Formats: sequence, structure tokens, C-alpha cells
Amino acid sequence: MEIRLSVGYDEYENGERMTTLIENLAASPDAEKLSILTIGDWGQAYENSPDSFLDTLVQHRDSFPLLRKIFIGDMDSEECEVSWINQTNLSPLLVAFPKLQSLTIKGSTDLSLDPLEHENLQELIIICGGLPQEVIHQITNAKLPELQKLELYLGVDDYGFSGSVEDVLPMLQSGLFPKLKYLGLKDSEIQDEIAIAIADVPILDQLETLDLSYGTLSDTGSEALIASERIKKLQHLNLSYHYMSESMVKRWQDSGMSVDVSDQQVEEDEWRYPFLTE
Repeated sequence: MEIRLSVGYDEYENGERMTTLIENLAASPDAEKLSILTIGDWGQAYENSPDSFLDTLVQHRDSFPLLRKIFIGDMDSEECEVSWINQTNLSPLLVAFPKLQSLTIKGSTDLSLDPLEHENLQELIIICGGLPQEVIHQITNAKLPELQKLELYLGVDDYGFSGSVEDVLPMLQSGLFPKLKYLGLKDSEIQDEIAIAIADVPILDQLETLDLSYGTLSDTGSEALIASERIKKLQHLNLSYHYMSESMVKRWQDSGMSVDVSDQQVEEDEWRYPFLTE
């Protein structure tokens, strides 16, 4: 069973709180059948962090024995711009739910995952306008032996990205996530640098899918990718939303690879923008 909880602006103004929704859910017959819990707006997320309800969710963990997937921050720009969403250290969720398999987070302001350790987590997705360097380092130091999918929106420095390609490189070590099959390093303003850095790293040998979509990829980064023998062995390469030339797109289409080169963008006065900006 999947349930989504949300507190809109007017509801919050009228006194509704996410803690009450969680308490009511925990006391309901649906609690023991719940497998997917999505938390949308928790009420003026541009001012309030998940601290306002996180302890309540943790305290009621035994009410949700089948919970395997959690999404914290599922809200659109009308509810709260992604760079305005206040987050917090969400590691207590990982401790509270040892059978959790998937964690999706939207928003990166004050986000932390310290420590990032879990025996069963298979999927970690962070959607944001800019991923802080500290979170990148926490992922690099993570202990997630079952992780199969890692999808990160790196974003731009104006919205919180404070790292560099040197910070991203340690995540590409072989053995860090031995079961990883899907790696997404997307929505980046340094997509060319990332493409060049990743084009021939050994971790590609274990991946089925590499996702470099939504970023500012141009022919510069693409040249490194298309020349790589390791890239050719992937089952799928996602380069959608890009700034590659027509001739480069044609080369990919003729490559025989499963590659998505849709959604070609045009530079605006020599500026290139990732997909998720405001």
C-alpha cells in the first residue's frame, strides 16, 4: 500500500500538522500494510524542516512493519521551489527502518546524511538544485552494501552545489558500492568535466545504466564518452537534455548503442543551464 501525506499552505495556516497526520496513520488499519510512504509539503517547507515531524515518524516505526520506500519532500514549485526546501539530517530514518530499500529526498538546504549506513538500502535518489559538498563526501564515505541505484542531481552553485569534479571522483571508486547498476550524476553545470572524468573509470564495468542527463553536456564531454570502450558496454546511456551539436547527436544515433539524446538545448548568449533551475 502506498500513502502520500501533505500539508498545504492553507491547511498549515489552519493548524494542521504533519505530526498529527503521521500519528493518525500509525493508528489506522492501513499502517501495517504500508509499503511506500511519500511525504509532500509538511507545511511551509521554506521555513520548516523535517525536524518538525521526523521524531514522530521514528517513534512510530513499529507501526509500519512493511515500509520499504520513503520519499521526503515530494512537492512542486507551486508549493515550494526546490532550492527553498529545508531539509535536515535524515540518517535517523535509516536507523529506524532497517528494512528500508529506497530513500528519495527532494531539497538540499541543510541536508545531511550522517552517518550514511544501511544494510538493505538499494536505491538512493537526491533531487535538488545544488548538492552540497558535505553531502557528496557523506555519500563517498557511505556503507551501503546493497545499493543498486544512486541518482544525484548535482545542480549549480547558485542553488547549493559547492563541490567540484574532484569531490565527485571518489564516488567512482570500484568497490564502494559493489552492487551498483545505475549511476546518475545529472543536472550538473559541470557535466562536461564529469563526462570526461567518468569516461574510462573501472566502475563502468559493473554498471548497466549511466545517466548524465539534465546537465550542460556539450560536444566536449561527449567526445570523451563516445571514444570510451567502457561506455560502449553499457546497456543504456542517458544523455537527454543536452547541448550537443547535430553532428554529435548523429554520431550517437549511428553508434548502435542504447542512448537517449533527446531534448537538445540551444545556448542562450553562450550560457548553458541545467534542467532543474529556477
